[in-house]
Amino acid sequence: MEKLKIAVLGTRGFPEVQGGVEKHCEELYPRLAGLGCDVTVFTRTPYIPKEKRKGQWRGVKFTHLGCMRTQSLEAVTHTFLGIIKARKLSPDILHIHAIGPSLLSPLAKLTGLKVVVTHHGPDYERDKWGSFAKFMLRKGEMLGVLYSDGIIAISRGIKELVKDKYGREAVFIPNGVNNSSRVPPGTELRRWGLEAGGYVFTACRFVPEKGLGDLIEAYRGVEDPPFKLVIAGDADHETDYSRGLKRLASETGGVVLTGFVTGERLAELFSNAGLFVLPSYYEGLPITLLEALSYALPVMVSDIPQHREVPLSEFRYFEKGNVRALSRALVEGLSRSITEAERQRYLSLVKTDYNWDTIASKTLQVYREVIR
Repeated sequence: MEKLKIAVLGTRGFPEVQGGVEKHCEELYPRLAGLGCDVTVFTRTPYIPKEKRKGQWRGVKFTHLGCMRTQSLEAVTHTFLGIIKARKLSPDILHIHAIGPSLLSPLAKLTGLKVVVTHHGPDYERDKWGSFAKFMLRKGEMLGVLYSDGIIAISRGIKELVKDKYGREAVFIPNGVNNSSRVPPGTELRRWGLEAGGYVFTACRFVPEKGLGDLIEAYRGVEDPPFKLVIAGDADHETDYSRGLKRLASETGGVVLTGFVTGERLAELFSNAGLFVLPSYYEGLPITLLEALSYALPVMVSDIPQHREVPLSEFRYFEKGNVRALSRALVEGLSRSITEAERQRYLSLVKTDYNWDTIASKTLQVYREVIR
């Protein structure tokens, strides 16, 4: 059977590039290459240092394209260039990730391409966007849904949204997670003066909807905290919010900002945390939460619908935006260890429901149905 030729837009690139879409693509496309697909991913050069630009990685080919490095124009300029390049490749499928890049789905269709869109979440709900950007993101969602040949939703809530707003059926294929191996305390813990089990951990981008300001304020509200708060991540684009967040962290004893980390360093921080916390106001389906469960960590998360799609014990949810409730959750989460039954349930969940190999097979099935 002839290989399916797949072109991919909507990601900044990978490996080791910050972002949920980036992690999704990093795990998905090498597996699709392993299933016999000819995959070309269009990356954004500002996120891939020149010395790290590869021609291919784990069977995935890369074409590195420039873009306008501004928050509002980056995705659309890169997608425009990518569609022009993709047309010359004559792929069987152009797969566009996220609703921002999906704004140009009609252009891709006009050039004769078959388009699959993955809806990673209604990004117009993010606080970082202004009114015009939110308007364009809504248009991107609408055009991506109406002009695509196939739609994938990473959560059941997104699948319902697509059906209710546009009358189209999306295929539910969630984010995934790998089976994780625990890393003993070592270089990373020594670097930050941490003790195994003696810190609360989170990992995400520095954007308002992640609730990191609430998290630091909640930590400040704990009297003489016997634990540290460790936040891994950074901003893609420095803003007043990200600068203010870093300033607040620097003024708060016990808060550690590691910057963006990945690989063995990130695994060590996950492995030895006493508690993982995610106080988000908005998510698609958070891969970091799935990663925490793969390490069998106790977790505490905000009670948003996207978090509730992952069936945790009820006491592991706290009210979104309630700083006092978050303070209590930090203390309770550390003092209330995970039970063996809970541990086994979470490990089974990530192995069956969020398995990347299964996700790749289901995505390939969508491609074949679109081509038929």
